[in-house]
Amino acid sequence: MTHPVSWATLSRPAKAYRVFHATWSVAGLASLGYIWVCAARRRRNRLLGASIAFLSVEGVGLVIGGGDCPMGPFQEQLGDPVPFFELVLPPRAAKAAVPILAAASLAGFLAVAVRPPKRSSQPAT
Repeated sequence: MTHPVSWATLSRPAKAYRVFHATWSVAGLASLGYIWVCAARRRRNRLLGASIAFLSVEGVGLVIGGGDCPMGPFQEQLGDPVPFFELVLPPRAAKAAVPILAAASLAGFLAVAVRPPKRSSQPAT
């Protein structure tokens, strides 16, 4: 069981890593949302490609980490033993978040793949 670590007791590097990880997580959630918007609207653009690439990198990291963030040991070396999701969710929900988000990502990838982009009604010039 991890012991609560307050912001005030964290080292500067641990604080910087938490800010980085929070920013990364927000970008991941935004990417996931954008993929679903593109699937629903049948939109294709560079931002969709970037979102898919971003979540794919996250997925590879989770595979490397065996389902956990591969940066966890680094985070602990910085003096922060609390898994990131446990900062905002109870431990059981935090553990469930990874497979749920992974499934939502894979389903979003599939939704984009099976819903072809809209065709323009205007002839090409």
